[in-house]
Amino acid sequence: MRYIAGVVAVLLLMFVQRGYTHCEIPCGIYDDEMRIHQMKEHILTIEKSMLKIKELSEKGKNPQVYNQLVRWIVNKEEHAKKLQYIVWQYFLTQRVKPVSPEKHDEYSKYLRKLELLHKLSFYAMKTKQTVDLKYIDILRKTLEEFEEVYFGKKHIEEHHKH
Repeated sequence: MRYIAGVVAVLLLMFVQRGYTHCEIPCGIYDDEMRIHQMKEHILTIEKSMLKIKELSEKGKNPQVYNQLVRWIVNKEEHAKKLQYIVWQYFLTQRVKPVSPEKHDEYSKYLRKLELLHKLSFYAMKTKQTVDLKYIDILRKTLEEFEEVYFGKKHIEEHHKH
């Protein structure tokens, strides 16, 4: 019974949202590249969590294994939420601004950004539901595409030289 109560307590903690926001004053202080880097770290952390969950799941029934398993599950959930939070709060709310459909090229680029951000949020949610590493590959590819659309190909090429 204690084990079940402990698991329930840990699972409840997963749903507590930690506050870390960027202001909406607007302050004009933005670091888009840092946010992309954070998103890459979250994807890497989700991947490591999935691998540890798979590894621990093969070790049998043992309270210490259950403890570590729950911790890796919580970690995976938290980093998927943080990834979604950057998508929603930072990019969708503050950085990707609406464009008039009359501005055809800009509007097309705007729609592509929305599509890629939606995919990032959706596949982050999928990583909460499973330990299938295919979603990690999809997240990485989608983030790479978003980075190229958002910054432009020239910026990416120059940035990756360093």
